[in-house]
Amino acid sequence: MKNLFSFICLLSFSLLLAQDSAKWVAPIKSFSEIENDTIPSFEEPVKWTTSFEKLSDIEYELKFMAKIIPGWYLYSQNLPEGDALPTEFNFEEVNSKIQLLGLTLEEEPIVEYDQVFKMDLSFFKNETYFTQKVKLIDDETGIVSGQIFYQACDEKLCVFRKENFEFILKDGFASSVNLIIDDASEAKSKKLILDLKDKYRLNQNSISKEYGSFINLFLLGFLAGIIALLTPCIFPMIPITVSYFMNQSSSKRQGAFRSFMYGFFIVLIYLLLSLPFHFFEFVDPQILNTLSTNVIVNIIFFGVFIFFAFSFFGFYEITLPVSWLNNSDSSSEITNLTGIFFMALTLAIVSFSCTGPILGSLLVGSLTVDSGATDLTVAIFGFGLALALPFSFLSFFPSVVKNIPKSGGWMTKFKIILGFLELALALKFLSNADLVSNWGILKREIFVGIWVLISIFLAANLFGLYRFPYETKNNKKDYSYKVLGTLFFFFAIYLSQGLFKSTNKLSLLSGFTPPTFYSVYETEGECPLGLNCYKDFYSGLRYAEKLNKPILIDFTGWACVNCRRMEENVWSKPTVYNILNEEYVLISLYVDDRQKLRDDQMFKFKYFNGKIFSVETIGDKWSAFQILNFKTASQPFYVTISSDMTVLNSPIQYSNANEFEIWLKEGLTNYSSL
Repeated sequence: MKNLFSFICLLSFSLLLAQDSAKWVAPIKSFSEIENDTIPSFEEPVKWTTSFEKLSDIEYELKFMAKIIPGWYLYSQNLPEGDALPTEFNFEEVNSKIQLLGLTLEEEPIVEYDQVFKMDLSFFKNETYFTQKVKLIDDETGIVSGQIFYQACDEKLCVFRKENFEFILKDGFASSVNLIIDDASEAKSKKLILDLKDKYRLNQNSISKEYGSFINLFLLGFLAGIIALLTPCIFPMIPITVSYFMNQSSSKRQGAFRSFMYGFFIVLIYLLLSLPFHFFEFVDPQILNTLSTNVIVNIIFFGVFIFFAFSFFGFYEITLPVSWLNNSDSSSEITNLTGIFFMALTLAIVSFSCTGPILGSLLVGSLTVDSGATDLTVAIFGFGLALALPFSFLSFFPSVVKNIPKSGGWMTKFKIILGFLELALALKFLSNADLVSNWGILKREIFVGIWVLISIFLAANLFGLYRFPYETKNNKKDYSYKVLGTLFFFFAIYLSQGLFKSTNKLSLLSGFTPPTFYSVYETEGECPLGLNCYKDFYSGLRYAEKLNKPILIDFTGWACVNCRRMEENVWSKPTVYNILNEEYVLISLYVDDRQKLRDDQMFKFKYFNGKIFSVETIGDKWSAFQILNFKTASQPFYVTISSDMTVLNSPIQYSNANEFEIWLKEGLTNYSSL
C-alpha cells in the first residue's frame, strides 16, 4: 500500500502542476476562418459618423458617434499609460485656426479587469459617442479636421485604426479630403506587395484538432477524488459500508443495487454543489472570471488555503455543524432510496474535514478556467465518481474487500503532504493579488524561493527530522517516505534554478509562477522573451537570405492583449522558444508603432473597400503591408515564408502551445523540401 501511496502522491503533484494548462486550449484558425470571423470583407469593427451643433457664430459642439459591431469593444480615452491603446482625437491647426474648449468628453465606460495587463481597463460596447467643443479663431475658418486613433478588440483579436474626420461648419467651404491616389502613393503601395509563391497555402487548414479540455478537467477531478478517498475520513469506511449493505439486504442482488445507488447519490450530491455557479454564470457570464481575478477574493482564497493546510497538519479539524449530521443520520435508514441518499449525505458531511480542503482546491482551480461553471461541473463529476466507485464496485465483488490495505500511519503522512501542497497553492493566490495590484511583494524569484522552502520542509518531515504534534514516532525504517523525501528534495533543487536570472525558466511550472518579466532582475531588449528579432521586414529579409533560414512574420502591436498572451504562454515553452531562436528569423512588425515616417516615405493607401488611408507612421506602413499581402488586419497574425517569398504553411493566429509548435515544425518541413 505504501508503494501505491507514493505513486498517488507523485501523480497528484504532477497533475496539480499541469492543471493551469487547461486554460490554454484555443482552436487554431485557418486563414479563411480568420477572414470570416474577424472582419469579413474588411468590415470595420467600429463605424464612425459625425455631426455638429452650432452654439454661437464662433463656437460649435462636434459629436463623434461610434457604432461597434457585436462581440467587439472600443477602448476609452482614459487608460493607464503604456498598456492598451486608448482612443485619441487629434485635431489639426489647433491654436492657429481653432481653439479646443475643454477636453473631449465621453460616455461612462464599462470597467472590467484585463487578465493580461493585470488591471481594470475601461471600454465601450455596441455604440457610444464623444463630444468636443471648439471655437473658431478667425472668420476664414470653416472646416475642422483631424484623426481618431483607436484600438478595437474582441475576445481573441485586436485591430489598430486611424480614422480621418472632417466637419464643414460653414456654407461655401468644400471638402479638403482627396479621394484620388496620386501616382507616387500608388507606386509606394505597390512596392509593399510581395511576389508570394504557393499562395494556395494561405487558404489551407494547416492543423485540425479536437480538444480534450473537459477530459483534462474530469481527470483532474477524478484524481482529487482518489486523493480524498485515501484520507482517514473515507478509506476506513469502504469495507464497513460495503459489508453493511451486503449484510442488511435480503439478497446479493439487492445489496449490490443498494451499494450502486449509494455511489450514485454520492456523485449526485457533489454535482449539486456546482448548480449555484451555473446560476451565477447565467446572471453574469463574466462573474466567475471576475471572482477568480479579484484582489480581495484571491486574498480570501489565500487565507482559506492556509487554514486548510494547518487542518491537514493536525492543529484542528474542519467540521460542518453537528445539527446537519444529526438530521442526515436520522434519515439514513436504508429501507428505501431516500434513506440511501441520506446515508450518502451523511458520508459527505462526516468526511468534510478531509474532503473539504481537497474539494476547495478543486473548486478554485476549476473557476480559474475560462469556461467557468461547465468546467466546474465536469471536475466535480470526476471527484464524486472517484469517491463513489469503490463503494459500488466492491459490492459486486465482495471478496475483494478482504484484500483492501488496512488503515495506518501512512494516512497521517498523506495528510501532511496534502498540507504542504495546500501551502504552495495558497501562495499562488497571494501572487495573483500581488500581480493585479502591482505591490511588488511576490516577484518571481521570491515566490520560487518560498516554494523551495516548502519543498525542503516537506522533505525534512518525510526524512523524519521533525514531527507535527499529532504524529506518532515510528521506530521502523520506512524507506518509501525517504524515497518521497528525496524526490521532494530534488524538486527543491530544480526550483532553485528559478532564483537566478540565467536559469529562470522552470517550464514545468509555467502558469503557476509569476511571469518572467515580473522579476527582481532588470530585463533587457525590446523583443519578446529576449529573442533576436527585426522590426523592419526588409532588414529581416536580408538577414534570412544571408543565413539561409525561413522567416516568421509576427504581426503584432505594443498594446495587443492577445499578442502578449501568445508570447508569455506559448512562445515561452522551451521547445517553441528554441525553434524560434534557432530555426527562424523572427520579424516582429508592430502595427501600432506611432513613430513618424519621413515625409518622403508617407503616402496614401486605398483599402479594398475604396477607403483612403494615410500612411504616416511605421505602424501604418506595416498595417498596410499586412492588408495588401495577407488580406487581414487583425493581430496577432503569424506567417512563415522563405527568403524567396514562398509561403510555407497556412497563417495562424491565437493558438495553444502544442498547436503552435506543430505549425512551426510544419513550416520547417516545407522549407527543407524547397
